Amino acid sequence: MKNVTVSVSVIIPVHNQEIYISRCLRSILDQSLSRNEYEVIVINDGSKDKTGRILKTFQNHIKIISNKRNKGLAFSLNQGIESSKGRFIVRLDSDDYVNREYLKILQMYLLYNNESNAVSCDYFLVDEIENIIKKENSKKKPIGCGIMFRAESLINVGMYDKKFLVHEDRDLRIRFTKKYNIDRIALPLYRYRKHQKNITKDKNKMKLHYKKLIKKHKNKK
Repeated sequence: MKNVTVSVSVIIPVHNQEIYISRCLRSILDQSLSRNEYEVIVINDGSKDKTGRILKTFQNHIKIISNKRNKGLAFSLNQGIESSKGRFIVRLDSDDYVNREYLKILQMYLLYNNESNAVSCDYFLVDEIENIIKKENSKKKPIGCGIMFRAESLINVGMYDKKFLVHEDRDLRIRFTKKYNIDRIALPLYRYRKHQKNITKDKNKMKLHYKKLIKKHKNKK
């Protein structure tokens, strides 16, 4: 049984994101939700750039887990979940950032809706210098972030499948929604940054793991 000592655990996996990680952390540490109600867990997944040095400047405000070599996104996310102490769990990618009301609104929704096991918020698609490109509906165009889960529900479905280096969010969503609903708040509280080093730019990797996704869930009800 998980030892729950805070309301929300924020899981941030990071690999070679020296350009964006500070912005990400500043946004999550400047939330309207009281600081004693949430924890921030950063998994430094074998970064070779200045990411580790930057994380040290935030070490009094976050928990840092360091992998000597790159283990992959799903592996790192599970590390964060396993070490978390929150009733609710939310993922934030290291090149993204969030609105100041992000945690409070998602947390409040789950607190007042006991039948809900997860809730997503809409998001702004932004460019490298934070210009808003467009607002996206998190139901019509889901992403892996901007979703707050009840911890027990996320653990119950088996968390992330470490075999997926990409599409790990799609695999989780398929498994999660077979048992639970993901509700939607139509507020763009998340900022999803598009840039040249997005993992989704690796078309070969995306195609390979999409085939794995189809194979895993084919004919499963």
